Amino acid sequence: MSLMDPLADALTTMRNNEAQGNDTCIVSPASKMIGHVLSTMQKENFIGNFELVDDNKAGKFTIQLEGNINKCGVIKPRHAVKKDEFEKFEKRYLPAKDFGILIVTTPKGIMTHKEAKELGVGGRLLVYVY
Repeated sequence: MSLMDPLADALTTMRNNEAQGNDTCIVSPASKMIGHVLSTMQKENFIGNFELVDDNKAGKFTIQLEGNINKCGVIKPRHAVKKDEFEKFEKRYLPAKDFGILIVTTPKGIMTHKEAKELGVGGRLLVYVY
């Protein structure tokens, strides 16, 4: 674990556990941002339920894996994207049109690139999942 980027570590842990065919995995440390990214992934059916476990240290998430993640990772650098530029990054990070999601942080919160397009907001790219 690098601990330089807890979000990257969380996604790597999930991807590795998914590759091993595990049903659950534990991601630590927990953070609000990781929580928001997980709930976005959950809404899009990439993962099942997840739970914040308070271990009196940095906290951790227990995540139910659904076997739906082919690949996921953080996007570095965190590109700033205007509301009409998402397509360029979809082509760069996702394998096919309408396949997978980009998770962006916007002034209106963390959401998928599709929601950001609908709301007409830009933001910064955080994660790709497919």
